[in-house]
Amino acid sequence: MFWIELLGWAAAGLTLCAYSMRTMLPLRMVAIGANILFIAYGSLAGIYPNLVLHLLLLPFNVWRLVEIQRMTKRVRRARNGEFDPAWIPQLLPARAFADGATLFRKGDVPDSLFYLVSGRVRLTEIDVTLDSGELFGEIAFFSDAKERTLTAVCDGRCEIVSIDERSFMRLYYQNPAFGMYIVRLISRRLLEGMSRNPGAYAPTEAR
Repeated sequence: MFWIELLGWAAAGLTLCAYSMRTMLPLRMVAIGANILFIAYGSLAGIYPNLVLHLLLLPFNVWRLVEIQRMTKRVRRARNGEFDPAWIPQLLPARAFADGATLFRKGDVPDSLFYLVSGRVRLTEIDVTLDSGELFGEIAFFSDAKERTLTAVCDGRCEIVSIDERSFMRLYYQNPAFGMYIVRLISRRLLEGMSRNPGAYAPTEAR
C-alpha cells in the first residue's frame, strides 16, 4: 500500500537528517523518530531484517539520549558550582607525601594538576591552605607561560592524586562537567589570589 511506502520514505528522510546533524542531542532525537518509523514500515511491509535492525537500534538511541540529557544537567550543575570531584581517586592512584614536602615551586614547569585526597596543602605566596577534596595546580597547567604561579607545600601528611595531561583529557571527555568545574575553579582561584597578593602571579623573571 502507498501509505506503507510513505512510512519507509519518511524513515529514510529522518535517517538522512540525522546523519547531517552536527550536534548529538537533536541527532539522537531524530534517529529515534527514524527507528520508530522503520519499525512500523518493516512490520507492515514484512521486511524483517529492517524490522530487527531498528528494534535493536531504538533502545540504543534512547539510552544515548538519556546519557546526553544527564550530562547536560551535570554540566549545568558544574556551572553553578555544584560539582564534587571525589570520584577522581577511584580512577587514578594516590601518593603519600610527608609533612613539609614541596609539591612544586613558583616558576617550575607544570606537568600535572593535583587532587588532595587527605591532608592540607599550603600555597605559600598567597598564604592559602587547601583542605582535602580540592583540586590545585590548575592555573599553571593551562597558562601560556607554562610555569607554576605559586609554591605548594604539604601541611602535614597528605595523600594526593597527580593528574597528567593525558589523564586530564580522558577525564574531560568522559565527564565534560569536570572541564566546566576546572574553568570555574581557575576563575575563582585567580580572583581570590589577586585580591590577596597580586604580585604573586607575576612571572618569575619579572619579579
